[in-house]
Amino acid sequence: METNKNEEKMEGADTKRRSFVKGLIGLPVLGAFAAGALAKYQSDQAAKRQILDELNVEPARPPATGPMAGDPIRVGIIGFGIRGEQLTRALGFATPQWKAGMKERAMKNPKDTRLKDFLEQENLNVKITAVCDAFEVRRELAQAAGTVDGQAPTIYQDYRKLLESPEVDAVVIGTPDHWHAPMSLAAIAAGKHVYVEKCMTHKVAETYALYDAVKNSAIKFQLGHQHRQTQSFLTARDIIEKNILGHISLIQTNTNRNDDNGAWQYHIHEKASPQTIDWENFLGNAPKIPFNKEHFFRWRKWWEYGTGLTGDLLTHDYDRVNCLLNMGIPDAVVCSGGVYTHRDGRTVPDVLQVVMEYEDYYRGGSQESGKEKGMTFIYSATLGNQFSRPTLLMGHDGTMELGAQLTVYPDARSTRYEEMLQDQLVSTTTPMYAYNPASKGVDGVTGATAKYFADKGLMWTYRDGKRVDSTFLHMREWLSAIRNDHGVSCGIEEGFEEAMSAHMSTIAYRTGKRVEWDRENRVIKNVTTEELEAIGIA
Repeated sequence: METNKNEEKMEGADTKRRSFVKGLIGLPVLGAFAAGALAKYQSDQAAKRQILDELNVEPARPPATGPMAGDPIRVGIIGFGIRGEQLTRALGFATPQWKAGMKERAMKNPKDTRLKDFLEQENLNVKITAVCDAFEVRRELAQAAGTVDGQAPTIYQDYRKLLESPEVDAVVIGTPDHWHAPMSLAAIAAGKHVYVEKCMTHKVAETYALYDAVKNSAIKFQLGHQHRQTQSFLTARDIIEKNILGHISLIQTNTNRNDDNGAWQYHIHEKASPQTIDWENFLGNAPKIPFNKEHFFRWRKWWEYGTGLTGDLLTHDYDRVNCLLNMGIPDAVVCSGGVYTHRDGRTVPDVLQVVMEYEDYYRGGSQESGKEKGMTFIYSATLGNQFSRPTLLMGHDGTMELGAQLTVYPDARSTRYEEMLQDQLVSTTTPMYAYNPASKGVDGVTGATAKYFADKGLMWTYRDGKRVDSTFLHMREWLSAIRNDHGVSCGIEEGFEEAMSAHMSTIAYRTGKRVEWDRENRVIKNVTTEELEAIGIA
């Protein structure tokens, strides 16, 4: 039936084109050129309509979240480093230093609209009542950011004291990875709602513990994967659901960064000392070592505190695809890599290749039943080169390139688009579908690392052509869930899948094994507890 409809549409378009060409006979030469251009335009528009009718893609909007009215939600900030400060700004609170710096940048570069965007951000009706950080300077900065009309949040050096406060309804956790689960578990026990950054957990056992704690509570738990708010990803979901790509057998995702910031060589504050940093509170469950400024500020470089490329950057790409395909935890993972470009004492690799196998993955296709089944997800990363490589979802009928924008190309051997390719209605060298939610404007990107995040939809997205901070939208969703009692887009189920997939990748890298997942019992089945303990991830 579909073929007949397409044939009727093409015959109709051909008839209109022939009638229009007949009308050109006898026109003056210049008029004929103009009419010819018009004829081509009309022909192209007819072809475009036919393609769009065939694909039937709908640029999607996220489900509407509820109102922010009522008493302010009282929020405690735990961790005010790089990401913690960004999360606090998404709530609507910035340090005076940041505002002054952004004002100066905007005066020098009118395209830098970060301050303007922040000031025009919707009021989320929250009040920061408590702040906590192991570093004295950051505690004071956090307090300054949260001070409104002379009312300052209370400073805490110990997060447990913050959680005891009756003036805190919810917490935002932006600490090193090894603190994510312990703090989240303590917050849930204290009855506080939780927004926590990825990777959700640092170890395997605490992943189960946190899952159970959230499931057995009434708290609203949101994991910080803000790309779930990105417009192009929501549109990509419609493409997947309508089977436009056919059976997807291979996914390629990548990280390419090549500067100190991208390689976690963060600035070491000049005021850092044993007197200004609570070293014991920073270490927590990590091995006890003497005070070390580099470990404090550059913690992502060591397994004892961070989750490396697998938990820090792979999780972005994994969740970006998982929110489209719902493929869940892989059946098996292999991994390779090493420290090849930053030999500075770090223990986590700076070049990494992860291959995840999904043996039974199938969401439908255009070929005969039983011919296709299974998928491979490949993550390739280097912190020594910033050449941009796209995220590609490759199916029998088409390939989708996915980022802040998206494009779909037909495959030369497609079954679904065979006639359209033969009739040259579509071409393998030209996108048959392209979606750019920013088509009404051009954005300035301030550096290579910023471009990396922007290309992945991690910095901003668009609503009705207007740029919006995607972290702001993700936090708004969480706050609305607290107020209006609805679900979130990246809760404990998604967090469990993310964390376990990252941990399997880490284990595969550190043991050299092909790590397998037991779907029925929800456990890693070919690695012993002793092996996990030996690498500090049990």
